[in-house]
Amino acid sequence: MKPTHAKGQHTSVTATTESIDLVRSAARAADQKKAENVVAFDVSESLAITDVFMVTSASNERLVSAVVDAVEEALIEQHDRRPLRREGKGEGRWVLLDYGDAVIHVLHDEDRAFYALERLWGDCPAIDVQLPSAGSADIDDDAAPRAV
Repeated sequence: MKPTHAKGQHTSVTATTESIDLVRSAARAADQKKAENVVAFDVSESLAITDVFMVTSASNERLVSAVVDAVEEALIEQHDRRPLRREGKGEGRWVLLDYGDAVIHVLHDEDRAFYALERLWGDCPAIDVQLPSAGSADIDDDAAPRAV
């Protein structure tokens, strides 16, 4: 049985090194395409289906698609990984890339604000995606996870 923790408590990261490296590569690719507010959470203790969720957004549908394409290309080139499943690409509002051990969400800014995924997973440990840009850390203080 996996240990639980109260909302707001941050435990140490237990996701695999491979899934963390995968998400860091995805975060760099997204950041290079001007994705906004890239965050990642270790959900391995909360979910049995994956280790890491990454969430990022873009200001329009075309940019959402460009970010998704860049992430997919980077993960093929750097990790020889293709998504097991992709959902939402046609609409360009919320695209989910499922890599098994990591799930990457790329949302339109409006959809991200509406669905507030950070609030759903905010009690899980944050993963430092190691981005050089200061703009990636500009998220609402209430939703901001602490990096582990």
